[in-house]
Amino acid sequence: MFFISVAQAAETAAEHHEEAEAFLSPHSAETWVAVAFLIVVALLAKPVFRGITAGLDLRREKIKSRIEDAERLRAEAQETLATYQKKQRDALKEAEEIVAHAKAEADRLAAKAAADLEELLKRREQQALDRITQAESEALREVRNVAVDIAVNATRTLIAKTLPAAQASALIDQAIQDLPNRLH
Repeated sequence: MFFISVAQAAETAAEHHEEAEAFLSPHSAETWVAVAFLIVVALLAKPVFRGITAGLDLRREKIKSRIEDAERLRAEAQETLATYQKKQRDALKEAEEIVAHAKAEADRLAAKAAADLEELLKRREQQALDRITQAESEALREVRNVAVDIAVNATRTLIAKTLPAAQASALIDQAIQDLPNRLH
């Protein structure tokens, strides 16, 4: 079997060798088609390669540009985020300061209101005491006036009953003369 196989292989190789020699022959049409094909491919390869290379370079530049834009946008977004975080911290700090100021102001106003209320109560108390003192003075004056009126009426009645008319007339004249000195 082994001999049959080797013999068959040798026979097959000889047939193909003859076909290969016929293919490489300058008189063969297949040889000229292959040569023309190789020339066309060689002539077209450089411009096609340039076109493909240019297309790939253009695509690479677009991708590079997009990556740069994305990195720039990411940097801007990071910067904007940092800015807003700072603004948020500042706003929170300002809000805390406003609340603290409002509490302090409320405490100050409450203390002032308490002091004003106490002062008002003291003033009202003093006014009440003044009114009481004034009412007492008025009551004493009225009591004195009533006492004077009673004394005058009692004296008049007593004088009218006990003094003669001439003596009463002399007392009245003397009182009228002393009147300007007593009024001033």
